[in-house]
Amino acid sequence: MTNLAVEHTGKDLTNSDSRSSAHGTEPPMAPIERLPKWLLCVPLVAQWLWLALIHRSATLPSVLNPGIENGGLVGESKFSYLSPVGSKFRAWIAETYPVTPDDDAHEVRRLSGLEYPFVAKPDIGWCGYGVRRIENDNELAAYADAFPREAVYLLQRYAREPNEAGILYVREPGAAQGRATALTVRHAPHIVGDGASTVEQLIGHGERTQSKAARYRTIMSEDALTRVPAFGERVVLTTVASVRVGGRYEDLTRLITPKLDAAVNAIARAIGDFHYGRFDVKFETMSDLQEGRFTVIEINGAGSEA
Repeated sequence: MTNLAVEHTGKDLTNSDSRSSAHGTEPPMAPIERLPKWLLCVPLVAQWLWLALIHRSATLPSVLNPGIENGGLVGESKFSYLSPVGSKFRAWIAETYPVTPDDDAHEVRRLSGLEYPFVAKPDIGWCGYGVRRIENDNELAAYADAFPREAVYLLQRYAREPNEAGILYVREPGAAQGRATALTVRHAPHIVGDGASTVEQLIGHGERTQSKAARYRTIMSEDALTRVPAFGERVVLTTVASVRVGGRYEDLTRLITPKLDAAVNAIARAIGDFHYGRFDVKFETMSDLQEGRFTVIEINGAGSEA
C-alpha cells in the first residue's frame, strides 16, 4: 500500500466553479454521473457504426494523425506525441523519459536529472491506470518490479500546478491552423477536513468519494487513511483526476481565449501532421490557462474524448 496519491493543501485551488464553497463543498452528482461508462458509450458506438457504414470504413479516424501509430485511435505510445515537439515549445511540456525493458529505471532517472517526486506511468495507457507519484528510490524500485517486463513506461517531471484540464484540438483537412474546440476542467477527488474525522471517515461522507472508497483503500496507506485533517484542509486523494477514481469534470469551453487557442495550436503544429487530439494540462489559475500558461502532461489522438 502507498500514500503517494495523497497531497495536502490548505484550500481548494480550483476556483472555476462558483458553486463550490470556500471549504471545497462540491455540487451534487448529476444523474448521468451515476451511469456506468459502458452504458454511456452505447450511443457513441451506435454513431460510430452508422458513420462507418456511410464512409465504408470502421478505421477511417486512424488517418487523422499520420505521424502517430493508428492515428492515436488505440494502442499508441504516449511518448510518440511528446518527443517530436521541438525546443521552441519544449517549455510547455513536462520533461518525460521512457524506460524500456533493457533500461534500469534508477539509471534513467539519474541521467535525466529528474528529482523526486515525479510521475511514473505506462507508455501505452488508458484512463489513468498505472499512474503513480514516486517519492523515493524504494518506490521507484517497487514500481519497476511490478510493471510488465516487456512493456515501456515513462518517468515524467511532476507538474506542481494544482489544477488540471483537458483541451480538445481540431484542425480541419487542408487548414493551416487548428483550434481548441472544448475545455474541461478536472476536479480531483478530495475530502475537506473537519478537525475531528479521519480521512477514511470523510471519504465515506462524500457522495462521489463514497462510491470509490474501496479503490482508495488499495492505494493509500493505513497512516494516510487514519490521519485527521485540520478543519478546512483539502486532501487530494489520487494522482489522476479521472472520473474512474471519483473526479468531476466541468465544461468550461466558454472560457477559451484567443491566447489559449494560439498556444495549443502552436504545440499541435510542432508535433507535425496532427489534426485531432486532446491536450491534458496542468495550470495555476484559470487566468494563467487563458493566457496560454500551462504544462502539458499528456497528449491523446484520434481516440480522445472531448
